[in-house]
Amino acid sequence: MNYPDFLPFTKPAIDEATIAAVGDVLRSGWITSGPKVQLFEAQLSDYFGGRPVRTFNSGTCTMEIALRIAGIGAGDEVITTPISWVATANVIIEVGATPVFVDVDPVTRNIDLAQVEAAITPRTKAIIPVYLSGLPLDMDRLYALAKKHNLRVVEDAAQALGSSWKGERIGAFGDFVSFSFQANKNITSSEGGCLVLNNLEEARLAEKHRLQGVTRSGFDGLDVDVLGGKYNMTDIAATIGLGQFAHIEAITAHRRELAKYYFECLGSDFEAKYGAQLPVADFDNSNWHMFQLVLPERQDGKPARATFMEQMQEHGVGIGCHYPSIHLLSLYRARGFKEGMFPIAERVGRLIVSLPMFNAMTTRDVERSVEAVKAVLQPCC
Repeated sequence: MNYPDFLPFTKPAIDEATIAAVGDVLRSGWITSGPKVQLFEAQLSDYFGGRPVRTFNSGTCTMEIALRIAGIGAGDEVITTPISWVATANVIIEVGATPVFVDVDPVTRNIDLAQVEAAITPRTKAIIPVYLSGLPLDMDRLYALAKKHNLRVVEDAAQALGSSWKGERIGAFGDFVSFSFQANKNITSSEGGCLVLNNLEEARLAEKHRLQGVTRSGFDGLDVDVLGGKYNMTDIAATIGLGQFAHIEAITAHRRELAKYYFECLGSDFEAKYGAQLPVADFDNSNWHMFQLVLPERQDGKPARATFMEQMQEHGVGIGCHYPSIHLLSLYRARGFKEGMFPIAERVGRLIVSLPMFNAMTTRDVERSVEAVKAVLQPCC
């Protein structure tokens, strides 16, 4: 079936009030870090139960800075998942530490905590768990494990703003928690991120790291005692974030309803009939940042995912690929990683696709997406 309009995988929605507010900032003469950044941080802190929050120009530097605040560097090991955006592992290398991958759970596609414990050595200093598509881990088990082995946790919650665990928001508890506001996230600041910290001492250190290590005092006092970078968020980005964040509860509720409708349209026999694996049907904890399928293996030698994505596009539906296994990328192969080390992650990384899921989607958009999926996959039995 041909549709007059292409349904993208994702599409940010910026309302007119936010566009007008950005115009006001541009006219104000203060467009870099200023009062809008401070207001955004205050609102985020309130959302996370009063914990200190600092904003940055990406959700990547937030993880790097968390590792630096934790004192992690050369000679240390940090355990993480192979199924994530490569930034999750890159920041470990950036601080001079060694990334240690373990395989993922075949159902949740998140890091397998049993394998995390088996991978801990005397050099292990931290864990970076990832909440794929916004689905949290078993947070009780994660933090019990961290406490048992005296490890820091840097939660890569890039996709999990609005997610929760047993009724408590992700970010309102735990250790370091990093969020992204990149363009395809549930709320965006165009680019940006924030880091939830444990205390004001860590927050002050985060401020140094985000702006060249600078500490100011009085009218003209300036000192640098930390090697910082240039990671500050602008007031322009913060204004977009504020406009989006005002709707976080409605956004999360809407995406959960879209996910429920995906399951309804796909049908209870979808996995058996089409051979593709559905995500976990969690409508309490996940914010449904993405709705992902793991495709069936193809037997004809053709690349299953590339063929699927091409044919979905021919049906007028955009598809995302999140994510190929990090350990099989050239940078990580050069560090000794190879095929066969993490078989579940390798299968997921080879076959996972993200169906359209964004704030402005309608139930008809879900129907279009599902119609295309079924037409392209075709029943396998």
